[in-house]
Amino acid sequence: MAKILIIDDEKAIRRSIKEILEFEKHNIDEAEDGQMGLNMLLKNNYDVVLCDIKMPKLDGLELLQKLMESEVETAIIMMSGHGNIETAVDAVKNGAYDYLAKPIDLNRLLVSIRNALEKNNLVTETKVLKRKMAKGVEMIGESKGMNDIKEMIEKVAPTDAKVLITGSNGSGKELVAKWIHEKSNRAAGPLVEVNCAAIPSELIESELFGHEKGSFTSAVAQRKGKFELAEGGTLFLDEIGDMSLSAQAKVLRALQESKITRVGGDKEIKVNVRVIAATNKDLEKEIEKENFRRDLYHRLNVIPIHVPSLNDRRDDIPVLADYFLNLICEEMGLAKKALHPEALDCLVKRDWPGNIREFRNVIERLIILGAKEITKEDVLKFA
Repeated sequence: MAKILIIDDEKAIRRSIKEILEFEKHNIDEAEDGQMGLNMLLKNNYDVVLCDIKMPKLDGLELLQKLMESEVETAIIMMSGHGNIETAVDAVKNGAYDYLAKPIDLNRLLVSIRNALEKNNLVTETKVLKRKMAKGVEMIGESKGMNDIKEMIEKVAPTDAKVLITGSNGSGKELVAKWIHEKSNRAAGPLVEVNCAAIPSELIESELFGHEKGSFTSAVAQRKGKFELAEGGTLFLDEIGDMSLSAQAKVLRALQESKITRVGGDKEIKVNVRVIAATNKDLEKEIEKENFRRDLYHRLNVIPIHVPSLNDRRDDIPVLADYFLNLICEEMGLAKKALHPEALDCLVKRDWPGNIREFRNVIERLIILGAKEITKEDVLKFA
């Protein structure tokens, strides 16, 4: 069910269209001229507008132009009994969603409205996704450690230098990698992530470099690897400390020569990717244990960035709490909950072994289970 405005100076046409659309369960408003229609559009939200072209006071094309200038985000379907192809083209060029010739064909009208509503839904979904993505790459905090990272990213991002991000689990290493990509000259290209700890050692090479058909039992078709998929963009190798030594050797070659070879193939494929790696391990200790190649470590560690744990940046907890309260309540469609000062003090003093990931989960739990104003007792009980 949609809210639709019909703007037409002929009462009989308005009535007939209104009856049809109300039968389809839509809510209908009417305007008898362009100026009245404009006033209603600026005061109310409509999903679709059906607008005649030839009208007194303000014709349909003038109304369309004013709506475009006002950035009113409503699908406008123009109607005319005096139009021609040029009129239709002008209307669509100037921002109309569709053009219908009078007398209005019922099926054509209903199809146009249905398509306009589907477009509205897609636009809304896209905005929501973009907003979520934008929020997903925000770096929240003004502690010295966070400001040092932000400053480093501003310097490093525009280059193609390799970056090694270290820090404990949940501290935000992936977020730093995303920020570097978003601020780089490769932002228009893909950001391809590989969790090296989640892929079995026997499959990691195929995952990274791809494979040729028949190269192993389950290789029923040729497949591109992550290096090829990241062409022109950034390849983020998360938890690289868990990568097998054989895969490390091939990654080293790829970094040195900007070439890869698919598993089971002999053709060299040139790749143009920026590599960012991350780990929660002490790679120098892993080198001593012969679990990690020293030459690969030095190849990756051009720009080291260490992400501090939440316990080391407690000054950021108040702003992080406010950020997650806003974000999670918005996602849940709830009014923002307040956090009592004593509750905030408890959160600041609490130990956070799981870092930001754990902190977000606790805030979500407090929103769901806590009072309208989250209290100290709520924190002690649910955190």
